[in-house]
Amino acid sequence: MADFVLIHGSYQGGWIWKEVAGRLRGSGHNVYAPSLDGCGERQGAARPGITTESHADEVARLLFYEDLHDVVLVGTSSGGMVACRVAELARDRIARLVFVDALALFPGERIRDIVTRSTAQPHGIVSGPTREDAENRLFADLDPKTRAWALERYTMHPAGIYEIPVKLDRFWDLPWQAKVIWCRRAQNPGEAHQRRTAERLKAGWDELDTGHYPMLSMPAELTALIAAG
Repeated sequence: MADFVLIHGSYQGGWIWKEVAGRLRGSGHNVYAPSLDGCGERQGAARPGITTESHADEVARLLFYEDLHDVVLVGTSSGGMVACRVAELARDRIARLVFVDALALFPGERIRDIVTRSTAQPHGIVSGPTREDAENRLFADLDPKTRAWALERYTMHPAGIYEIPVKLDRFWDLPWQAKVIWCRRAQNPGEAHQRRTAERLKAGWDELDTGHYPMLSMPAELTALIAAG
């Protein structure tokens, strides 16, 4: 039995991990899939000052208060950035890192340095795609039932994570047991970015023939890769 902490990405909440979390729990694991500040069911709390680092502080506190050790920390999309900072803050609590089609930025980089063709629209303190764009681009490769379910739940994302450069003090200089999972059909963040992560971390490499949301399109296969170590 292991402790898994699943960190969602932009326009999401903990809900996006439902199928994966259920499968992991069915195998006897403890699973935490929190919605980050200002996201998912917490969208009403969106405000200035929410950044990758504030999200990471919150997750690191979760690890402390739940007294979690030997954690498998999983990040997807922009949640990969949060996972890097959480790992740095809670080094002694992390057993393994998994990056699922994830962004993993170097200090001082911003999302727009990597993701150059985002159609997210600014809405003051939050940013995100229109419903039409979400349906026809973000979730286009999902089956109709899953797409409709996701569309009912997607939300804008705190804008600070896109605008403020990432702060990492030690992450890239520390040794980690890590795995990178690339989704071949996803436009962003792209293979080159994820190869960079794998090479820098000396991480394992797996691929899924799907789009950017494998937890929705291939939950069984993704769960197996996350759990395999």
